[in-house]
Amino acid sequence: MAAADLIDVPELLDAYAAVRPEPADPAQRVVFGTSGHRGSALAGTFNEAHVVAICGAICVHRKAAGVDGPLFLAGDTHALSTPALRTALEVFVAAGVTVMLDARDGYTPTPAVSHAILRHNQGRAAGLADGVILTPSHNPPRDGGLKYNPPHGGPAEPAITETIERLANAALPTALQDVPRVPYARAARSGLVARYDYRTCFIAELPQVVDLAAIRKAGVRIGIDPLGGASAEYWPVVMETYGLQGAVVSEAIDPRFAFMTADHDGEIRMDCSSPYAMARLVDLRGRFDVAFGNDPDADRHGVVTPSSGLIAPNRYLAAAVAYLFGHRPAWPASLAIGKTMVTSALLDRLAARLERPLVETPVGFRWFVEGLCDGTLGFAGEESAGAVFRRLDGTLWTTEKDGFSLGLLAAEILARTGQGPDAVYEAVADALGPSYYERIDAPATPRQKAWLRGLKPQDLQLDQLGGEPVLSVEVASPRGEPFGGVRVKTRSGWFAARPSGTEPLNKIYAESFVSLDHLQAIQAGAQGALDALSRGA
Repeated sequence: MAAADLIDVPELLDAYAAVRPEPADPAQRVVFGTSGHRGSALAGTFNEAHVVAICGAICVHRKAAGVDGPLFLAGDTHALSTPALRTALEVFVAAGVTVMLDARDGYTPTPAVSHAILRHNQGRAAGLADGVILTPSHNPPRDGGLKYNPPHGGPAEPAITETIERLANAALPTALQDVPRVPYARAARSGLVARYDYRTCFIAELPQVVDLAAIRKAGVRIGIDPLGGASAEYWPVVMETYGLQGAVVSEAIDPRFAFMTADHDGEIRMDCSSPYAMARLVDLRGRFDVAFGNDPDADRHGVVTPSSGLIAPNRYLAAAVAYLFGHRPAWPASLAIGKTMVTSALLDRLAARLERPLVETPVGFRWFVEGLCDGTLGFAGEESAGAVFRRLDGTLWTTEKDGFSLGLLAAEILARTGQGPDAVYEAVADALGPSYYERIDAPATPRQKAWLRGLKPQDLQLDQLGGEPVLSVEVASPRGEPFGGVRVKTRSGWFAARPSGTEPLNKIYAESFVSLDHLQAIQAGAQGALDALSRGA
C-alpha cells in the first residue's frame, strides 16, 4: 500500500478532539445503523462530542431500564477506538457506572464482550451487566464506531438504539460542556474501574463450541490472518493452548493498516469476505489445509481452502449449516436455522431438506438475539460473513457474530469428514441446485434512500422478473418485522433492495438458481423497476 493511501494517524486523532460536529447537518448527527454509530473524525461524524453524547445517553437508558451491574468496555485496533474508549470511561465513571476493562489493556473482539456479558448475567435477576465496544468493524482505518450491547449480550434492538440516538442528538450541541466527565487519569484510577480477563475466559470455553480435539488429532494445518485486528492477540494463544498445527501469518497491529491490500474500489477495508482484502491469505493457501481471517473486531470470518481460495460467504454458511445439523447430536431436533432476508435462499432449501424450521429476519444481527436466547435458533447467519452457532451441548455460546468459532469450524469439518467446507458446499449445491448470487451497490441520494425505505408492496408494479412471474413483493419479514426495503421473489430467483445505513448507497441483492445469465436478467429487471420508480425521489 502506497504511503499516500494511508491515513495520517496524528491528524485523525487531532480531529477527534478538535472537530466539533454540526448538529444541524444530518450527516454529522448520531445515527445508529444495524450495529451502532460509525463515522470519521475528519468528516465530523465520529468525534469526541459524539462519544460523550452517546455514552451519556447510554447512562440515561441504563438507569431507566434498571441496568445497574457492571459495563464491559472494550475496543478494537482502529486508531479512533483508543481515544473513544478513554472518553467513554470518563463519562461512565462520572455517572457512577462500574466499568470492566481488559486485564491487559489490550484489544478485545466483539464476541468476547458478548461472552463476558452472558457469563456475568447467567443465573442473575439483578445486577445485570451490559457492554460497549468501540469498533467500526471492517470499515476503513479513518473510521471509528461505537456499539451498545444490553444485558442479553447482543446488538441492541431498535427500541433501545432509537432511544439512545434521540437522547444523544438532543445532547450533542452542548455535550462537551454539559455531560459530566471525570478526567481520564482520575477515571482510570477510580474504584469504579475493575479488570476482566476477556482473552482467558473466552478462549477457555472454545472447546465447548468447536471440536478442537478432533482438529488436533487430525493434524489439520491451519492458517490464520487477523487482518491487524483484535484477534491478533488471541489466535496465538488459541493455537498454543490447544496444540493446533499451523500459523498465524501476521500478528502485526498498525492503525494505518499499511499491510492491507486494497479492496475492489481502492479503499483499505479489512473485509474478510473480500478476495481483494484477503489476498495475502489467498496467496498463502497452499501452505495450509484450511485457512481463515477475521475483521478488526473478529465478529466476521472469511474461509480459504487450497482448491477454492476464498469461499463466498453464502456458500460457507450453507456448508456450515449442512455440517452442523448433521454433527451435533446433542442439539434438540427443534432448533431452527436463522438467516437474514438477503442471505442466500439456498439456506431455505437446505432447511427444508434437513426438516428444520427456518427463521428469516431483516438485516442486522440484532434480529437473531431473541431466538438465540430463548433456544429457538441453533445457527444464525447473514450474507456479510457473520454467524454464530450453539455450543456442542446445545446451550447458548454468544449472541454476537463470532469469527473464531466459524473459522475453527472449517477446520473441524475437514478433521471429521475428510472434506473441506468447499466440497461440503458443492455437495449441497449438487443436491439442491447451484446458486448464483451477487450484491450491487448503487449510488443514492438521501431522498432516494428514504423513498426505498418507505416503499409499499403496491408501489412496485412488477409482474415478471427474469422471465418468470413474480410470486411475492415483501417489505417485511415473515414475522412482520419491517425490512426497510423491498424483496421480490419468483420460483427460481429473487432480488432485494435496501438503503445502506452508513453510506450514500442503495444495496441490491439478487440470486438465481438457474444460471449466471438468469441472475443478470434479475438484476436488470430489478434496477429497471427501481429506477423507474425513484426518478422523482
